Amino acid sequence: MAAPELEHLIALFSKLPTMGPRSARRAVLFLLNQKEKQFFPLLQSMQIVMEKVNTCSVCGNLDTVIPCSICSDIHRLPHQICVVRDVADLWAIERSKVYKGQYHVLGGILSALDGIGPEELNIQSLLDKVAVNQGCEIILALPATVEGQTTAHYLYDQLEAYPCTVSALSRGVPVGGELDYLDDGTLQMAFKARRTV
Repeated sequence: MAAPELEHLIALFSKLPTMGPRSARRAVLFLLNQKEKQFFPLLQSMQIVMEKVNTCSVCGNLDTVIPCSICSDIHRLPHQICVVRDVADLWAIERSKVYKGQYHVLGGILSALDGIGPEELNIQSLLDKVAVNQGCEIILALPATVEGQTTAHYLYDQLEAYPCTVSALSRGVPVGGELDYLDDGTLQMAFKARRTV
């Protein structure tokens, strides 16, 4: 048995995504065995992030400046707003380098099981943006899950009253994907989103 302080640290690590109790124990042991090279730099970096990183008041991204570097970039398209579930999705789209517009982070998706309704999400500020940005395109980049699609339908209903166009990401066969390995839902979406070649 480890000391209570170590057990507490392991328990905290095990709450991180993809970390179970065994992985957390291995990570803590690794850090303790590498105090100078890993543990202390990690502590310093976490302290800096805690002090300097904030949520952007415009889009919901995380950055050290407000508005964030994306919102303050004059080369981004001001009339395109990509709506994402969370910052992880925003970062994934940015990594692809295919989108050059603005973002709006909802902070989650509708989920009756988790008690997440429209009031818990960052929806009103999206409607406020659209009201002053007439003629914009709203791109719904939400998960292809029941909750994601429910959220997309709710947002579409809310946005109907505004002079904007609403689009959604295409779904279907991934690049390099083998049809035999795809699930039924992906194949259905691929057929529904088919296009003329």
